Amino acid sequence: MKVLLLKDAKEDDCGQDPYIRELALYGLEATLIPVLSFEFLSLPSFSEKLSHPECYGGLIFTSPRAVEAVELCLKKDNKTEVWEKSLKEKWNAKSVYVVGNATASLVSKIGLDVEGENCGNAEKLAEYICSRESPAFPLLFPCGNLKREILPKMLKDKGIHMESITVYQTIPHPGIQVNLDSYYSKQGVPASITFFSPSGLTYSLKHIQELSGDSIDQIKV
Repeated sequence: MKVLLLKDAKEDDCGQDPYIRELALYGLEATLIPVLSFEFLSLPSFSEKLSHPECYGGLIFTSPRAVEAVELCLKKDNKTEVWEKSLKEKWNAKSVYVVGNATASLVSKIGLDVEGENCGNAEKLAEYICSRESPAFPLLFPCGNLKREILPKMLKDKGIHMESITVYQTIPHPGIQVNLDSYYSKQGVPASITFFSPSGLTYSLKHIQELSGDSIDQIKV
């Protein structure tokens, strides 16, 4: 049975995407097609904020892209050396909150000590932060244009200051149509399609409907 997964490939310790490997154990032939891409924004402004940890009470990361934005700032502004010598230590004197193990791993790679990674979602992380923080300096929150408002709202309700900066936006992957055309021409209509985000659904559904034709109702979603 052919399964179409609308996501980027992510290699695990075995060098294979875990979805591909797991589905193969059940005799399912899965194919990955990326439908999302990301465009980074406001990096000069974000870089300036990263240079002044004394103005903030800590950092909040809820996505891998936000961590990538930090890495881009360090590379573009030649701040890697000053990060290693002083900035990293100054940020580590504060709280660095994260959601999810994947994001936590990336934050750790840039030398920051993380907490809250086991909270699971933004709401639980907000509860965790509220139990530990007191109103003082704002927490710096690099985020995407589609961020949920639950985290900012919960912190605001508790009087905890947070400064959000949009450092990336979600856009359609440039190869969506070409990759879907190629898949359908070679493998036909899949038995199942999995969407991993509302944006992925929005960017790809119309073309999938056109390619599937009358068979669209037979596809399990």
